[in-house]
Amino acid sequence: MLSAGRRGPVLLQLRRLRRRPVIATCPILRGLGREPFERARSLRFKSSQRETRDGEGEHKATPKKAPSAESPPSLPPSLRGMGTRCHSSLESLRLPTPREESPPREREDSSGDQGQASPARWGSGTPSLSALVEDLPVPSSWSASREEPFRAGELVLAETGKRETQFKKLFRLHKAGHLNSNWGAVPFSDIVGKFPGQILRSSSGKHFMLKRPALEDYVLLMKRGPAITYPKDVNMMLLMMDIHPGDTVLEAGSGSGGMSLFLSKAVGSQGQVISFEIRKDYHELAKKNYKHWRESWKISHLEEWPDNVNFIHKDISGASEDIKSLTLDAVALDMLNPQVALPVLYPHLKQGGICAVYLANITQVIELLDGIRICELPLSCEKISEVIVRDWLVCLAKQKSGILVQKVEPQINVDLQLHSQKKSRTEGEMFQENDYEESHSDFPYGSSPYIARPIHWQTGHTAFLVKLRKFKPQLS
Repeated sequence: MLSAGRRGPVLLQLRRLRRRPVIATCPILRGLGREPFERARSLRFKSSQRETRDGEGEHKATPKKAPSAESPPSLPPSLRGMGTRCHSSLESLRLPTPREESPPREREDSSGDQGQASPARWGSGTPSLSALVEDLPVPSSWSASREEPFRAGELVLAETGKRETQFKKLFRLHKAGHLNSNWGAVPFSDIVGKFPGQILRSSSGKHFMLKRPALEDYVLLMKRGPAITYPKDVNMMLLMMDIHPGDTVLEAGSGSGGMSLFLSKAVGSQGQVISFEIRKDYHELAKKNYKHWRESWKISHLEEWPDNVNFIHKDISGASEDIKSLTLDAVALDMLNPQVALPVLYPHLKQGGICAVYLANITQVIELLDGIRICELPLSCEKISEVIVRDWLVCLAKQKSGILVQKVEPQINVDLQLHSQKKSRTEGEMFQENDYEESHSDFPYGSSPYIARPIHWQTGHTAFLVKLRKFKPQLS
């Protein structure tokens, strides 16, 4: 049984548990019914009189103990071990107090019961929220790569425009000089030390935003030789090939180096990319674009971009000796006649490996499949796709002067309403009711209407993507 000095706080705690909505919905306590709580209320009434009578003398005779040092009270058998679990679940939802964060003391009560948590340990049974946040491993490169200001030598993207008319300029930042563009000039000294997202004003009064270019921005704005592989198609090809870090991927047709950069990122520092290009000028351009991106990345990030692309100036049809010791996890082809390269690449592609082909015309797709049939290569065509992206414009409606357009309630045509009522009273009443509801309906987004439509300039067809898988033919 509980002593008179300890029975009151415990029963008061039970009453608080009963009042909490979370505990009221607990299936364990709801199944107990109201009998334990009625018993607790009666015990609380009896003990309150005794506490009033001898409470003052007890405080004088017994030194006051810290809550964490009190022995755990023994609850009734029907509630033993249940209220503590529900209470601890509540304590885990809030931040612990300094008293709860103190180390718990394991004590036994006078009756000898063990394994029951003391009131001080109900909240300290679960780790504090601040301790969990502090223990989470946070890579040091996150803060360094996201909070560093612009420095000389790295690539910077300037962007300006309204609505769907956007102007972008990619440039390399230097210690001295100016950013010259159609919207004015800005000294490089005003850009060095600024953070990404900064808005500056040019000499002509034009405002523009500074950003660090993403890989997609760099591929679209870098110097081109042949037509680039658009990022929307590259992402689809990466999904087709199912590339993982550490894979070995062969690319035929380096072009301007856009696909090589995406492949380099996909395979990581443990993988490698072998890129073949038959034209010397394209080969040198791809190497140059790849080098510029790595140099800019090194300035703004702690970790370097992996140097895992081997550019080779050679025709892929005569590259058997260069790849004879390799086992390819995937192949990416961006060339006019990919069916010519398949007999050379097929023996080195792993069983079940994917060959993704980038073709501009549907006639090239037909020639590719016909070449596979003639050469009797065990390659199955799993998918032929065309990636279509449709960009939309959603903005506030404005007049030519730049003033926002205000919503105007529609006017009821009285003559038309009277004419309809004469023709059919029923139809007239329905017309009047519907028109009234529409004219007095609340506009859900405020008083200014919005424009929501596709933008005028869209990227249309770029390529057909063919997914080929190597399979093992059945023996006849």
